[in-house]
Amino acid sequence: MKIVFVSGNRETLPGAVIPIGLLYIMASTPDRHEKVLIDLCFEEDPRAALRSRLDVLQPDLIAISMRNIQNNDYAGLSDNLAYYAELVDSARVASAAPIVVGGSGFSVMSRELMEHLEPDFGISGEGEKAFPELVSALENGGLGLNSIGALLHWNNDALVVNPSPADFLNIAQLASPDRALVNPYYYEEYGVDSIQTKRGCPLRCDYCNYPLIEGRKGRLRAPESVVDEMFAALEAQPSLNHFFVVDSVFNLPIRHAKQVCRELIRRDWQISWSCHSNPLNFDEEFAQLAYEAGCAGMEIGSDSGCDHTLERLKKGFTVGHIHRLHEICTAAGIPDCHTFILGTEGETMDDVRQTIDFIVKLDPYSAIIMMWFDDYEALDPELRQPRMKLRSEIETLLLNNKNDFPHWSIPGLGINFDEDQFRRLRRSGRHGPIWQHLRSPTGRGPQPFTV
Repeated sequence: MKIVFVSGNRETLPGAVIPIGLLYIMASTPDRHEKVLIDLCFEEDPRAALRSRLDVLQPDLIAISMRNIQNNDYAGLSDNLAYYAELVDSARVASAAPIVVGGSGFSVMSRELMEHLEPDFGISGEGEKAFPELVSALENGGLGLNSIGALLHWNNDALVVNPSPADFLNIAQLASPDRALVNPYYYEEYGVDSIQTKRGCPLRCDYCNYPLIEGRKGRLRAPESVVDEMFAALEAQPSLNHFFVVDSVFNLPIRHAKQVCRELIRRDWQISWSCHSNPLNFDEEFAQLAYEAGCAGMEIGSDSGCDHTLERLKKGFTVGHIHRLHEICTAAGIPDCHTFILGTEGETMDDVRQTIDFIVKLDPYSAIIMMWFDDYEALDPELRQPRMKLRSEIETLLLNNKNDFPHWSIPGLGINFDEDQFRRLRRSGRHGPIWQHLRSPTGRGPQPFTV
């Protein structure tokens, strides 16, 4: 079969990321099939580009990857879904081939998106096993569709949702992604690649979709395999200058994270990297190993400066844990960037003010301030109406005081979250996490916040 794999993601803020998930799916698809990647990230008119390529290729199957439901700035909630609906429509116009949609964004609410986008097939969760099985079933005239785990398909007009597999995949057995397929512009302009050391997250954060997609049991890669892939990627793309560890949380379990760091140190790894970390099980030894291994920054989903909000969100840690992580990172020389989500379910303006006051006192190297949105608001505009008043009050508070925190990023308001600004920073030779380069050269911390 001739199979076209479409990376629909067009998010470039704060930086474009290679379609690592789709590359894994392609690598898991047998080589006897002709496999073509269409990456729409940098296309001026992605719909026209897709139609044009499909007209020429005339594939037997079209696989569209949906990375996100919402954009990183959480602006225009319905825009992303409308865009993917247009991609499906464009593919229909250009080709009679069946369409399958998958990816992390699709997996968050696969049944609803299947009905909204109306592809022929959908795959929820990991696709490295399910997608080749779908290809085989289609080769056999559709025989075996009902036995493919987490496959969504139609029986006339009725949606069929196959049960999920009993177990998640053994990621140590997955084929390595082929980075030779990646558009060189990712590396020339952004210089960042992605690496995954594990799948699965044991945490139970109230809003998080990682366990839904990857499960709660950590499935670990051998540290030697992780570092082998990093060296291979660097050899394939010499302009690469930074890696981001895309694990939901790199330091859980901490023993494995330390082993990866030790392997990087042992093999004299020289390229900077950053990762998501969690205040739980974060200690001085891990921070020191990460620093020696080339870690350029830790990103922490701290979410709130109120213990009762953290408890309601089931974060599992307190503001005390956040303080300790910041102190450890500062002592180790690792910049820390904390993301806070304002306006979560049950939160009041007093809670919001307390969180902002906490960030000012914590004074992390950087902070990213987000407004909370439920993914389902993208499908149901009425769901967001009762939440608009609180969001408006939060936005007004932040805008009125934006000069008091010069190195905070507020994506929803475009504060320190601007494509031209980021491009200038990259072209001035500043690589790695953009938030690292937003702090004043004088090192001046934020001024007292007016509430």
